[in-house]
Amino acid sequence: MIRSGVLSLTIVALLAGPALASQCPALIKQVRDGVGNRFDNAKYQALALADEAEKLHKDGKHAESEAKAEAAAKAAGITLKKK
Repeated sequence: MIRSGVLSLTIVALLAGPALASQCPALIKQVRDGVGNRFDNAKYQALALADEAEKLHKDGKHAESEAKAEAAAKAAGITLKKK
């Protein structure tokens, strides 16, 4: 009984990981779209952080990628919409 419960939780965790990972690109896109045609230091700082978030996403570090995207949004004064 316990064994099947542990197996079920493991399967859910494995399936949920990729589903949550898809949020990183959407957050990064929101940052890039949100800074638009601005030409201030906040834009360049936000874009640099967004680039770091994208690298973290590609490296499979999705929680860190989301945190970096949040930092980018904060630097630019943007509110991100999460799933």
